[in-house]
Amino acid sequence: MVWDEVPGRVRVAVRLRPRNAEESVADADFADCVELQPELKRLKLRKNNWDADTYQFDEVLTEFASQKRVYEVVARPVVEVVLDGYNGTIMAYGQTGTGKTYTLGRLGEEDTAARGIMVRAMEDIFANVSFETDSVSVSYLQLYMETIQDLLDPTNDNITIVEDPKTGDVSLPGATIVEIRDQQSFIELLRLGEAQRFAANTKLNTESSRSHAILMVHVKRSINGRDATLSTENGNHQHMVKSLKLPVVRKGKLVVIDLAGSERINKSGSEGHTLEEAKSINLSLSALGKCINALAENSVHVPFRDSKLTRLLRDSFGGTARTSLIITIGPSPRHRGETASTIMFGQRAMKVENMVKLKEEFDYKSLSRRLDIELEKLIMEHERQQKAFEDEIERLATEAEHRISEAERNHSDSLEKERMKYQKDYMESIKKLEEQLVINHRKNDDLHKKPSGEIPKVSAEELGDLKRMLQKETLSRKAAEGEVNNLKIKVAELKMSEASGKTEMLKLHKMFEDEVRQKEKLEEEIAILQSQLLQSSLETHETRREVGRAGFEKEVESLDSLISQVKLQQHASGNGEKPSMAKLFEQVGLHKILSLLEAEDADVRIHAVKVVANLAAEETNQGKIVEAGGLTSLLTLLKSSQDETIHRVAAGAIANLAMNETNQELIMAQGGISLLSMTADNADDPQTLRMIAGAIANLCGNDKLQTKLRSEGGIKALLGMVRCRHPDVHAQVARGIANFAKCESRASSQGTKSGRSFLIEDGALQWIVQNANNESSSIRRHIELALCHLAQHEVNARDMISGGALWELVRISRECSREDIKTLAHRTLISSPTFQTEMRRLRINY
Repeated sequence: MVWDEVPGRVRVAVRLRPRNAEESVADADFADCVELQPELKRLKLRKNNWDADTYQFDEVLTEFASQKRVYEVVARPVVEVVLDGYNGTIMAYGQTGTGKTYTLGRLGEEDTAARGIMVRAMEDIFANVSFETDSVSVSYLQLYMETIQDLLDPTNDNITIVEDPKTGDVSLPGATIVEIRDQQSFIELLRLGEAQRFAANTKLNTESSRSHAILMVHVKRSINGRDATLSTENGNHQHMVKSLKLPVVRKGKLVVIDLAGSERINKSGSEGHTLEEAKSINLSLSALGKCINALAENSVHVPFRDSKLTRLLRDSFGGTARTSLIITIGPSPRHRGETASTIMFGQRAMKVENMVKLKEEFDYKSLSRRLDIELEKLIMEHERQQKAFEDEIERLATEAEHRISEAERNHSDSLEKERMKYQKDYMESIKKLEEQLVINHRKNDDLHKKPSGEIPKVSAEELGDLKRMLQKETLSRKAAEGEVNNLKIKVAELKMSEASGKTEMLKLHKMFEDEVRQKEKLEEEIAILQSQLLQSSLETHETRREVGRAGFEKEVESLDSLISQVKLQQHASGNGEKPSMAKLFEQVGLHKILSLLEAEDADVRIHAVKVVANLAAEETNQGKIVEAGGLTSLLTLLKSSQDETIHRVAAGAIANLAMNETNQELIMAQGGISLLSMTADNADDPQTLRMIAGAIANLCGNDKLQTKLRSEGGIKALLGMVRCRHPDVHAQVARGIANFAKCESRASSQGTKSGRSFLIEDGALQWIVQNANNESSSIRRHIELALCHLAQHEVNARDMISGGALWELVRISRECSREDIKTLAHRTLISSPTFQTEMRRLRINY
């Protein structure tokens, strides 16, 4: 797809959904309300058989368009500009059930050709980034009932929107941002988010999204930057250290928005909490429509602050993002009004122009990381040098000690030798002097004959020689002592240097130990947070199962199809036209109609019960019918009449009334289960059995009626109806079992029920296992849910293993097409000690 001459204009494509099975039957005699001309990029919306309105779009995609073709023309140009550093938005808008989630969020695990825009966009992004310099991170959110919730962290269920007062940019600082590096990680995140997303069953869509899903992909890409230098100052001189290039980073953001479908309450059949959800969805879509109108008309004021949805889309419409919108429509002429509204939304969106802006800035963080790496290298080099220095000091110290020891030994030996020499010389001198003294003494005695006892005097020359010898010895000893002192001073200096080096090493070692302790502390905190996140995910999953209770309680499959086929057989006046139900209600009156149920004529009774059944199909009439005694009359007909037609239509009317919780308690109080069971035992018509099974299935979804419903034979009545091989009957039986199993699971979790499941005690497990892989998707889905709910309580595990249910649970956890059921089965298996032991025994690799 090539952007036209207005580069910032919102691009709009329209996609037509093929007819579904219901439309193929109901609209078989009617043509589609739209005619596509893809080669001219035009669409015609038929007013009648001879007149139509024509609309021009940027792309027109037929019901045969592949998912790849849709991605190429709608999303790829946006992904390309996001990779170049711009913001981009891809959004799907349309009536509920027209294929928005299929177009955007399909994972395509079973069929790669069915991959949606989200998966294909990430494939392109991963193919064009380098994780050495680039990064990709995602957030996955939902806007539910005007509350922004984190689909990746269910505990984070009230995220605030923050607006920059200067630029007006919108951000969600509380949202979880996960950096991913491969496609499989992204698929796992999508699967996790989809499991947390709210959905419900309505008449228009069995899996209707009840929230707006928002996927945000942040792409950061580094490109070549400008030269820069780092310098240090030393006194008055500046020294250049290193020349670096400041890296430039481009930050693109891709926002993919799967809007919840717009719906009309009278068509979707929403009630209770589902009705409140529908009101919230319609209000937010209405606020979006007002903003689009204001932007298309260049209005001075655009009411972005009317809802959180429009605040989040402020950048996508009239902002700096490049936006591509795909509107999805259905072919059914019954929904022409919704189709026309969707087309007009797209036409107005095509008039909106954005001012695209490149998101580019210097990547100081990357530069900081590079400097940190350089610093780490310098620290490592310093440590190596420090280690070498310490080794050298140790070597020198050892060498000095050896030299000092050797010098001390040599000096000691020298001193000893000198001492011995001097002592020897001294003794010899003394001896000579003594000998000389004796000789002189003798001479004196002989010559002078001096008196005895007089000692001759030593000559002055001899005394001088002795003094000189003693002085020489003293000087030599002092010189040796001085040399020893010098060596001791050098050794002390070496020891001081060694002590300084050891002190520095101790400091570095202490810093390293502090870093290690800090790292261990952070790892422990991360482990604790991961454990808390896992626990929160499990608790949130349990909570969402309780909140989603309305999904099974309000499923009455194919009931509307039956009601639309029942025709009033009353003759109208004059021209033969048939009066409407509302007109008949006003003309005849409800009490009169109910009184005809007791008429003696069988045809009158049949006609009257059909009228009541049609009235009961409208929620607004149900309360009036019950108040007027219509429920009692219908139950009486089941008991008193033998007519198969009356049984079928009366059971259908009771099934409609049983969609209301208050009416369910009234039905049980008046023995409704026993009457329905008795009627089922005597019936052979598949349609009659389908109506009875539908009524009992609705009653199975009431937590308060579990014990009573079982004691009055409700479960056995459901199982008895499987004798009829019709798939519609089996679908209603499966739905009733799933509803009953879910209520039992909730009661066991709350501590109000103990012991084995009533379903297992009444023999339902064998039929459940036999039909767990049924060809019919509606039967299979309900059976898979029933198995998961039964397996959640350890007391049922042994019976399920002996009944063969373990193998089906393993299959569901691996092959189920519904991600929420698949996840539930997986969690149930890994949390049950009994199942884990049996799987190890059977060597099931899980």
